[in-house]
Amino acid sequence: MTDEQRWLDLLQATGAVQSGHFLLSSGRHSGRYVQCAKVLEDPANAQILGAALAAQLSEEGVDRIASPPLGGILIGYEVARGLGCPFLFPERGPDGRFQLRRGFTLHAEERIGIVEDVVTTGRTTREMIDVVRGFGAEPVCLAAIVDRSEGHIVEQMRVHALVHLDIPTYAYSECPMCASGTPLYQPGSRKDPSKGAA
Repeated sequence: MTDEQRWLDLLQATGAVQSGHFLLSSGRHSGRYVQCAKVLEDPANAQILGAALAAQLSEEGVDRIASPPLGGILIGYEVARGLGCPFLFPERGPDGRFQLRRGFTLHAEERIGIVEDVVTTGRTTREMIDVVRGFGAEPVCLAAIVDRSEGHIVEQMRVHALVHLDIPTYAYSECPMCASGTPLYQPGSRKDPSKGAA
């Protein structure tokens, strides 16, 4: 059994990889959904997944790990623990943009690893990259428990991941599950499925 299959088995056993008809935060529809909170519910799982990702990043020369809230915080912290480096996370301000609070800061030329639970469209990853660069720090690597991004690359950086999934997504008007009448589930999306997101 490969390492990737081992991690996928763990995700499936904990219900972190689900099948059905889902509205993603991008507004697109998918027949599978990844909810890493289910696998991270057990601190022992968080520790072993974090250590495995830290091993992948060990040669990157990372000074600090940064993760987006809310889903990335647990795994990011465990990766930072595995690398023996500090950890921080931003929060959304009144304008909806990420900003550092709670006394967190970044320093010019610091080498930052960005860690998420799941990378899908890369939108949140790009927001994190902007935060890091805004302080003059350098985003040097990206990592996630699950990478389901197109091409497994964001901003010309390869995504280190324990599991890579190629899951088709569909616009509302082209979704075969909508056409078949399969009920739409909104597991963590910011959008309202009744509005028929495109």
